[in-house]
Amino acid sequence: MLNVICKTTGMKFAAVARVTDDRWVTCVSRDEINFGLKPGDELELETTLCNEIRQHKDAIVIDHVSQSATYCNHHTPAKYGFESYISFPIFRKNGEFFGTLCAIDPEPAKLDNEVVRELFNLYTDLISFHLEALEELNDAHTNLDEANRVAKLRDTFVAVLGHDLRNPLGTTRMCADILMKLNLPEFANKQVSTIKTTSLRMQELIDNLLDFARGELGEGIQLEIGENAVKLEQEINQIIKETRTTDSQHDIVATIKFDSPVFCDVNRVGQLFSNLLSNAVKHGHENTPIYIEASNDAKELKLKVINSGEQIAPEIREELFKPFVTNNKNGLGLGLYIASEIAMAHNGSLEVSSHSPEIAFEFTMPLQDNDRFLGVS
Repeated sequence: MLNVICKTTGMKFAAVARVTDDRWVTCVSRDEINFGLKPGDELELETTLCNEIRQHKDAIVIDHVSQSATYCNHHTPAKYGFESYISFPIFRKNGEFFGTLCAIDPEPAKLDNEVVRELFNLYTDLISFHLEALEELNDAHTNLDEANRVAKLRDTFVAVLGHDLRNPLGTTRMCADILMKLNLPEFANKQVSTIKTTSLRMQELIDNLLDFARGELGEGIQLEIGENAVKLEQEINQIIKETRTTDSQHDIVATIKFDSPVFCDVNRVGQLFSNLLSNAVKHGHENTPIYIEASNDAKELKLKVINSGEQIAPEIREELFKPFVTNNKNGLGLGLYIASEIAMAHNGSLEVSSHSPEIAFEFTMPLQDNDRFLGVS
């Protein structure tokens, strides 16, 4: 570009300069007169005409300094010894002043004409476009670096959740189970019960956080499908048993009857049920029963958790299955979100109904898709 400017105008020095309110810095230059400016070199700002351009934002074009009424006695031509001069302002796309595209020569030149002005206007627009492209590229690199940093943090987070926290927590829970079988004093039994309750709560939080993190990484809910009607009933009963040992405020009444095969991921459906039951325990009225209904027919599986509670407003119901939505200060608001994700992974649905004094969450899964899970066409 500077070569074209020099050949077109006959000027022997051309440069792009970054001009601020206190600095004049060479970005790139073409020098055939040994003016001595290389990229990174600076001039004293007050000695340049570019400083005036920065202030009034208009181009300066001088064919012959000695014959110019405006610049014949100006300090800048006298200091740098040029007779011809041209400089056009460069603006970023947002209108911010960047600097100038300028050229000088110790000899007079014919610069103040339409061809040269259009040439400089074109090149300043090109420079502006180039600056914007560089900024977008730098932003893209910055965003990519940030994305890579976040990905590494997520990988570490998932690893800590999946191994470093779950393993010692499992040991704590196992020790609590052993201690609860011993003939301990009542005070000690209460402390052991508290340990187990806390470990179960922590396990629920870790499982939900782990699933949420995996979902954010694009892995989603992973399923291991099998014919699990018997195992599913055992899993539901086990979760109810564990909840009864840690919750003395509610009587849990369960009706479970599976009359036909159920193809599902029993651990995931168990996790869904555990989240629903935990939600009923936390939000249901104290000293009122919680009802569990689990059944299936040839078409679908139904799993329902019912508790007493205040009616849920429609606007709140719409947000219940979103992450981090909770009215419990001790919760993360992931339980119902993870439950709904598990339901969708099974091609099912999770719905809530609220008719005071009854709140019901119901998981429904179609069973006509069993062949899909088994890979049968």
